[in-house]
Amino acid sequence: MPFYRAEVVGSLLRPPYLRQARLDFAADRLSTAQFKRHEDRAVDEALALQESCGLDVMTDGELRRSGFVGPLTDYVEGFEALGLDRRRWHRLSDSAEVDLIVPVTVTGKLRRRRSLAAEEFTYARARTARPLKVTLPSPLMLALRYSPEFSADAYPDPFQLFADAVDILRAEVRELASLGCEYIQIDAPEIATLVDPATCRNVYAANGIDPQRMLGEGLDLIEAVADAPGVTFALHLCRGNNAGHWMSAGGYEAISQQVFRRLRRYAIYLLEYDSERAGGFAPLRDLPSDKRVVLGLVSTKHELLEDFASLARRVDEAARHFPFDQMALSTQCGFASVAAGNPLTPATQEAKLRLVSTTARRLWP
Repeated sequence: MPFYRAEVVGSLLRPPYLRQARLDFAADRLSTAQFKRHEDRAVDEALALQESCGLDVMTDGELRRSGFVGPLTDYVEGFEALGLDRRRWHRLSDSAEVDLIVPVTVTGKLRRRRSLAAEEFTYARARTARPLKVTLPSPLMLALRYSPEFSADAYPDPFQLFADAVDILRAEVRELASLGCEYIQIDAPEIATLVDPATCRNVYAANGIDPQRMLGEGLDLIEAVADAPGVTFALHLCRGNNAGHWMSAGGYEAISQQVFRRLRRYAIYLLEYDSERAGGFAPLRDLPSDKRVVLGLVSTKHELLEDFASLARRVDEAARHFPFDQMALSTQCGFASVAAGNPLTPATQEAKLRLVSTTARRLWP
């Protein structure tokens, strides 16, 4: 696969008309055909934005999803919007702890109704000549949708749930490959949140999920998803991204040896590195020599626009631990991992995408 130096992680801010259309569709004020036209318009605009910003590889902005985990929740049975389960997050402004409602909770056995990613890929492929990637959530993301109270009847062992999610994701991967998709990114923020002992204790262990088991059997499940000839697989790691909130803090050294060495099928790692919460670059030494790393140095969580000099300096720091020629640049995460989006304007989003592209061109001409 060509080396893409300037990437977007996945989601883009949803335009107001699309957010309203989703509400109208849920209230039966729009037909499916009418709603799809709103989605199509938003995807067309997202692709045009990325092309104008000069990115090397496109996504459809994840605009057809309720959130980035949509391929595991939007068209899969086994979830309910209970509004009772909560998870602890931190505000970006002051790091204060905030309890945010889990949008859907596992209450029954998973059953795939149809593919979401195939629709995303085939529509976007027909509307751009640029390289296109599809993002899929890690099967272990359902650890954040698992509740001992509501999920245990269907899945006494949460790893049985994750295994069923693997089957659904493998079906998505196989279908995407059959349609000509050559680049698939698996989003696994739950793995990066394991760098924080408080998250391990209060989020996973408190719900009967062993964090060490996630770094063993769990990584093997993530590895099992990346199984399709002709497809390059990438893994994205961040510490949580929910309307500008974050979940965990800590350097990659807590997980780097297990993750970088155990996941052999992933050629590219997109790593959050936009703040001190991500730690230093030394863990990049644990990456095998044949991998590529995409440094997520441009934040999607706030309005502040980074500058070329600071980004170049940080890339230089990273190059002390991993070959410069095997690195690239991206945003730290998506701009709208959840439908509400992060607290920044479309103008800032565009400026940050342009910054990724122009910086990459100057660093790797």
